[in-house]
Amino acid sequence: MIILGIDPGIASTGYGVIKVSGGDLLSLVDYGVIKTSPGENQGLRLKHIYDRVNGIINGHRPDAVAIETIFHSKNLKSLAMVSEAIGVISLAAGNYGLNIQKFTPLEIKSAITRSGKATKGQIQEMVKTILNLDSLPRPDHASDALAIAICYRTNVLFSQIENR
Repeated sequence: MIILGIDPGIASTGYGVIKVSGGDLLSLVDYGVIKTSPGENQGLRLKHIYDRVNGIINGHRPDAVAIETIFHSKNLKSLAMVSEAIGVISLAAGNYGLNIQKFTPLEIKSAITRSGKATKGQIQEMVKTILNLDSLPRPDHASDALAIAICYRTNVLFSQIENR
């Protein structure tokens, strides 16, 4: 199983692709950041994100997509822009008929570290450990995207155990 995790944003969207093999062995496939220019019009920025996500999906052929969702924000303009990014990411994944699941930051932190109060550094360390990496994945948005993909796998695994 290949899972694409996405940390959405309008200026910087992180993505992380992991592979699940042998039941529970997780390995890194790819990760990075999709950047857009603040000087560009909003529609072009969203199109750039959409096009890049399409390319990532086409290149890696994931079985599922996990996206971090936001449940509150003090800045309504930022909330709207991130929501639009989530929309175009969901559209891209939907065009491929992929299973899409969305997770809150609390769900992601809990799945990775077993603590909803984990720091970004703690999450990066766990991602490094879980994926058996030599160094911390950088930048933060890419590391977060890997954590989101791992969260998806953790939730699928727990669902399978609960359904037995």
